[in-house]
Amino acid sequence: MMRVAGQRHAVIFQSLAPLNLTPAQFSVIVKLLQLGECSQNELGRKTAMDVATIKGVVERLRSRKLVEVKPDPVDKRRSLIALTEDARSLADKLYAAGLKITEETLKPLNPSERKTFLKLLAKLS
Repeated sequence: MMRVAGQRHAVIFQSLAPLNLTPAQFSVIVKLLQLGECSQNELGRKTAMDVATIKGVVERLRSRKLVEVKPDPVDKRRSLIALTEDARSLADKLYAAGLKITEETLKPLNPSERKTFLKLLAKLS
């Protein structure tokens, strides 16, 4: 049942996500809007992505000119990730899309069921 619900959400996400962003790319951009510039390691932890996954997502966003990667001036072993101006200008559009995606995903549930579902989902994560 979770797989079916996940598939339903994925279809809704793909139909409403701006710029054909994947869920992982969307998550990274929104997290960077919240955090500002941060290390790739921290970004991976905050978005629940392993090292290889966050590296690939960042590279794809970089190739689309939505993030920039630069060396940390304090620790040369680390990379800092920041949104480009183009990505920052999408903030309102991304937040609106996120709300619409959530609204459509939860549409079959009444308000009480939504509250319970979100509480249980938080418990699982």
